[in-house]
Amino acid sequence: MIFGKQASTTSELVSVSLKTLLDLARPAAGLDLKHSTIRAGQSGGYVSRFKGRGMEFEEARGYQPGDDIRSIDWRVTARTDETHTKVFREERERPVFISVDNRPAMHFATRGVFKSVLAAKLAGLLAWAAQHHGDRIGGQIFTGSVCRELKPQNGKHAVLRFLNAISNQDDDNRVDQATITLEHVLARLMHHARPGSLVYIISDFRGINDQVEAYLAKLSRHCEVVLIFVYDPLESHLPEKGRYRFTDDKRDVVIDTGDRQRLLKYQQHFSRRLYQAEQIAKKMGLAFIQCSTIDDPIQRLR
Repeated sequence: MIFGKQASTTSELVSVSLKTLLDLARPAAGLDLKHSTIRAGQSGGYVSRFKGRGMEFEEARGYQPGDDIRSIDWRVTARTDETHTKVFREERERPVFISVDNRPAMHFATRGVFKSVLAAKLAGLLAWAAQHHGDRIGGQIFTGSVCRELKPQNGKHAVLRFLNAISNQDDDNRVDQATITLEHVLARLMHHARPGSLVYIISDFRGINDQVEAYLAKLSRHCEVVLIFVYDPLESHLPEKGRYRFTDDKRDVVIDTGDRQRLLKYQQHFSRRLYQAEQIAKKMGLAFIQCSTIDDPIQRLR
């Protein structure tokens, strides 16, 4: 059995074009960016948790009886010799921050599209949906050697900037320079995602560990966090014995699956990774979505 096709027919399966991401604008219009969080086991039990949007400083005015003393503006008070308090207003647009994993391991699939292509399409749908809802769009794209953040901004131009960044990341994925870890990514994410943001992390979560969990715990205190776990069917179910050809549109490799012990170990690594991500989501009350390379990303987000 052969997984993969010749380069002329696989381009849309192994890489994502800007046009493909732009074409997601219409189907994204029906998506609702409200998510349920895991409360119990897989058998069910979901509870909605909607965090308020962030607050922005508007002005400083004279202190009035009943004002919260924690809001006193000490700089203005010292400068004027009169007590002033800070006045805040609720942000009209919520920042939506989308973190997209494009590391070398994401460039793989046995069926459907590459995990990297699926992640890009999920990110594109979420970005367009946020724009339709009037939210600000920003994000983070990380490869094996580069991690880049885009500050949330308003309007269609923010979506185009984000999608263009996603579609131009493949050249930064040289395996010999794979130094970006999930810990490193989340440490940066904590500094770039403002309080009150809706944060999506789209990844296969390779490298998940206790430090990653600690960063997610800190991030979830001030942001609404959604974990989107992408995977290939082969990772969850072992193939039948035989010889399989894999291609990344540049190279071919043939693997003999007669070594069941090695394949079983591979599957166990995946199962532990999925279990750990699920448990973190349950513990912290985060929304958790699974999406395989053969799934329709629109249906999974709905």
